[in-house]
Amino acid sequence: MDASSPTTGATVTKRGIWGWMLFDWAAQPFFTVVTTFIFGPYFVARLTADPISAQTTWSNVATTSSLIIAVFSPILGSIADQSGSRKPWIAFFAVIKIISLSMLWFAAPGSAILLPVTFMILASIAAEFSIVFNDSMMPRLTTSENVGRISNTAWGLGYLGGMVVLIFVVVFLAANPSTGVTIIGIPALFGLDPATGEDARITGPISALWYFVFILPMFFFTPDVKKGLPLAKAVHSGISELKTTLRELKSRPIITRFLIARMLYQDGVNGVLILGGAFAAGMFGWGTMEIGIYGIILNIVAIGGCLIAGRLDQRLGSRTMILISLALLLAATVGIVSTQKESTLFGLLHLPASTSEGLFSTAAEKAYLLYGVLIGLAFGPVQASSRSYLARNITIEEAGRYFGIYALSGRATSFMATLSFSIATYATGSAHVGMAMLTIFLGAGLLLLLRVPEKAA
Repeated sequence: MDASSPTTGATVTKRGIWGWMLFDWAAQPFFTVVTTFIFGPYFVARLTADPISAQTTWSNVATTSSLIIAVFSPILGSIADQSGSRKPWIAFFAVIKIISLSMLWFAAPGSAILLPVTFMILASIAAEFSIVFNDSMMPRLTTSENVGRISNTAWGLGYLGGMVVLIFVVVFLAANPSTGVTIIGIPALFGLDPATGEDARITGPISALWYFVFILPMFFFTPDVKKGLPLAKAVHSGISELKTTLRELKSRPIITRFLIARMLYQDGVNGVLILGGAFAAGMFGWGTMEIGIYGIILNIVAIGGCLIAGRLDQRLGSRTMILISLALLLAATVGIVSTQKESTLFGLLHLPASTSEGLFSTAAEKAYLLYGVLIGLAFGPVQASSRSYLARNITIEEAGRYFGIYALSGRATSFMATLSFSIATYATGSAHVGMAMLTIFLGAGLLLLLRVPEKAA
């Protein structure tokens, strides 16, 4: 996998590329275990006595984070182009993320909800800002022909990392509150007490430790750009450069259209990932064990989806892969919204209310798992191929500022998806209506992307 650097012509070693890809492996447990499948559902179902209100609060956490990320990501991207080196910025935000995740341990049931809310917002902001700098390194590491494969492989590696941590939590830490034993019949490791949510709260410190350990190869082996302007001058120059870039978008209509399309569909994707596990916890009463197994299933499918998508991205193009993924996500979200405890597909398919032995004992839960498989196939490729589409259509010198705007397009209105969920859920008392709002964003992004060609001029 050694490649000639497009910037210098020097060889970027296999270790350097793998170091960069391991960033996704390091970062993903925060999104998989904390945000989506373990801590998020715990926050909704067990931290307070009102699951509907808690779903709204969890949605508001995402909304607040998204607003801050949207405002500052393009500024930081432009500053990165001027200051040169990306690694110092990644290290700075890593410290914030690691401390914030560690503090989630103190989010016990009945405790002040402000603590987990504050540290989840800080962790989310630090995670996304780090991604801006990491993504902007990608065009310098490989060729345009290979960028789609490397991007999808890195994303698949991330899901594998998230799944490894998730399996560890489900098998060894997530115990049944009534029996105190895990799915394999042993007491939770470290003496964790599931009755006080320690099996969910521990995911914050575990994700922090995982992130610290596995971002080190990127720092040791992946080449960085030489240091550019001093910080103060880089900030001033970066903000000026951002203004130029925003004006420049008027003369690059295809890139502009792509960014607007991504702004819409990524809102929907973020909403499905942030709210999907919490939605299932609220509807079926799933605990840490059920949510964790659901997450493992999705991640196994996601790894395969990314590996397949990496090859298809090379053959069919990034745009085609995004369209296929969006169609699958739209179908899955409609399926989830249509599912009640005794029916799916808006009542067209009636499901028996009787339960069977073991986990996911109702037919409605099994239907939900099926829709989850579609999400697993699509949510990795839609993001990885979006990243590779932009990398193929910009120059290396402008990578930082355009990936900053790319992060803006993924977050600028993402508060609208979670806010729409909050408003609709609060107004109707139905989380189903709130989830239905996400289909608007996925569908609008798909329709606009149909007008974006594979290659920008």
